[in-house]
Amino acid sequence: MTKWLMHAAAKPLLFAVSLLPFAGLLYGALANTLGANPAETLLRSTGDWTLRFVCITLAITPLRVELKQPALARFRRLFGLFAFFYGCVHFLCYSWLDMGFVWSDIVRDIPKRPFVLVGTAALLLMLPLAATSFNGAIKALGAARWRLLHRAVYAVALLGLLHFFWMRSAKNDIGEVAVYAAIIAVLLGWRVRERLRARPLAHRSP
Repeated sequence: MTKWLMHAAAKPLLFAVSLLPFAGLLYGALANTLGANPAETLLRSTGDWTLRFVCITLAITPLRVELKQPALARFRRLFGLFAFFYGCVHFLCYSWLDMGFVWSDIVRDIPKRPFVLVGTAALLLMLPLAATSFNGAIKALGAARWRLLHRAVYAVALLGLLHFFWMRSAKNDIGEVAVYAAIIAVLLGWRVRERLRARPLAHRSP
């Protein structure tokens, strides 16, 4: 497994696979195969993929530790940037298909609808994470401050989940929300457990 993860083709392959949902939606929009309400399909699908890539990004560290595969860490940036990419496409779809690029209406709409507000907040939190995802930013900020900044991904996950919940609860459709909630609870719970395990060791350090 380590040999495959370190293969030169691994990143390009995962990059191509991560683009497939976008390519499928783009083709569907051009070919008019997105169903009776293409705008809703685009909005929901891009939002779903944003949350999925946030979950995949959060899953990298637990999988790396539990599977003893440190090479997995080399894909975390890729998945994180794809979460931001799909989040931007999701916001673009909202701005265009829902609001017609009328920015004055968008500015008024964001604070008026709570699920739009928390979704926008999640995207804004992702912006500095994407902007500091390169190696030069780590050197400029320092490793400790960079790690502290990138813990904002936990807030992104919770805000994204709340955005998803409010959007689906209006239609009494929370089954899928429960699945994402369970996944995020496990991923964040694992981190809490690891921090609690490490705390006694830190207290024993000189």
